Amino acid sequence: MDKTTQTVQEIRLQYTPDEKRITSPSITDTATAYRILKEHFDQDYISIREEFMVLYLDNANRVLGVFKGFKGGITATVVDVRLIMAVALKGLCSGMIIAHNHPSGTLSPSTADKTTTNQISKAAELFNIKLLDHIILSPFDSYYSFADEGIL
Repeated sequence: MDKTTQTVQEIRLQYTPDEKRITSPSITDTATAYRILKEHFDQDYISIREEFMVLYLDNANRVLGVFKGFKGGITATVVDVRLIMAVALKGLCSGMIIAHNHPSGTLSPSTADKTTTNQISKAAELFNIKLLDHIILSPFDSYYSFADEGIL
C-alpha cells in the first residue's frame, strides 16, 4: 500500500483576538440584547421569513460577534446545532444569546422553538458555555425573552 494514501493532515487552532473587542457592547439586560439583535435582522424580510441568529459573548458578556446562521420560510427555519457550536468553540465564547423572528408577529414560543432552545442549551452545557437567552422578535418592535419568562 502506498504510504501517501495514509497521510493524515494536521489540524491547528489559531485565534487572534480583535483589539476592538474591549469596546464591544456589553449585554446587561434583555432590552440591550434585543436592540443589538434587531440591528442585524434584515428589516426588509423580518415580516416575510424566519431568520435565526446567535450573539456570542465573552465572560464579561461583551459581544464577540453575531452569526446570521439560518434563513427559512414564512413559518419555520432549520437550525443546525452543530454549526452554532462550531462557531462558539472557534470564537472562544463563554455565553450565547439565540434569537429568531416570527413574521406573523405572534410572540409565543412554539413547541419547535422550545425544543431547539433545549437542544442548544444541552450542547452548550457540554462545553461550559451558557445559553443566556432565546429572544423571539416580531416585526412590530416587540420581543419575547425565554429568560425573562423563566423558561431558561
